[in-house]
Amino acid sequence: MNTRERLLAILDHKPPDRIPWIPRLLLWYNARLRTDTMPPKWEGLSLREVERELGVGTPARTGRVYETEHEDVEYVEREEGGKRITEYRTPVGSVRQVTGFSETLDQQGLPGRVEEYFLKGPKDYKVWEWIVEHTHWVPTYEAYEEYDADIGEEGLPLVSAGDVPFHAFAQQLAGYEYAYYQLHDYPDEVEHLLNTMAEVHKERMWPVVAESPARLLLHGVHLASQITPPPLFEKYIIPYYEEFMPLMHEHGKSVAMHADNDVSRILDMIERAGWDMVECFVTAPMVPLTVEEAREAWGDRVIIWGGLPSTLLSPNVSEDEFHDYMYDLFETIAPGDAFILGVADNVMPDSLIERIAWTTDFVEEHGYYPIEM
Repeated sequence: MNTRERLLAILDHKPPDRIPWIPRLLLWYNARLRTDTMPPKWEGLSLREVERELGVGTPARTGRVYETEHEDVEYVEREEGGKRITEYRTPVGSVRQVTGFSETLDQQGLPGRVEEYFLKGPKDYKVWEWIVEHTHWVPTYEAYEEYDADIGEEGLPLVSAGDVPFHAFAQQLAGYEYAYYQLHDYPDEVEHLLNTMAEVHKERMWPVVAESPARLLLHGVHLASQITPPPLFEKYIIPYYEEFMPLMHEHGKSVAMHADNDVSRILDMIERAGWDMVECFVTAPMVPLTVEEAREAWGDRVIIWGGLPSTLLSPNVSEDEFHDYMYDLFETIAPGDAFILGVADNVMPDSLIERIAWTTDFVEEHGYYPIEM
């Protein structure tokens, strides 16, 4: 099998010939370019070419099945003193976000830090509701099909389709530091906005995604035991997915959650919500959860894409510790059902790329189904 065939087999709950090995190299690659430290043998190569040199599949995360357009909304962005100011202007008012940058982050190709979020008080909610109500999702199926053809046998596009309204509110609009204060201080405004977002998504975005040619969707990001604990998950997240997931499944889609946070307290809720896969699935020593514990909770009903914490690629971790972890991991996942080996969340700028190459050889030697360690 090639990488695409392996992924499609796993999505259809069939065993592949061997474990797919698909790490995300983008941050490492960009850092090498920005700091002029690309290994000489790969100078001038594209990211896809480096992936081929390392014998890994491509994560294929940049295909899209829609673009968003805003009606009667002016978008303004400017740079001032190391900060990016993003403003939306509407007939009912304006909101803005301020993001700070640093030379170090820039050098490594890492994002800046949001210092001021769009939602700061009650008046901002009316503005953002206007923006939501005047947002339209325009299909880009032809562009997606071209992207899919370009990925070919080296992967299967994982297509971003947004986030559940509650988490989008907490992470992107109000910020984790302030969202829960606002939920307490302005409950009516928060609830009304969340309901508006859900209804607009259901009416305009869901059909575009459901009828698209994409096979594998990414919907739901960074949900976590601390940020979306069980009571909030039950109230704000489960009801959304009780409608979203059946529609996607009826149209032959599989849906993944971006699970690069601690999900130890919401394992059962992830399955109840209907996710088919958790991708960039992070485990110990980065969070208090192991692959073994996840397998005990889910069996092979939820596909795991991850399993290799990025910290184990650091120079601070010994070769013996890294190798021992990999042998233990393959013993845990044997015989190899519902598992895609990846790095959670990314191969970081300081990662030892030699360990990616070692893992390719390890998978070739030990990763054929059924795995027997």
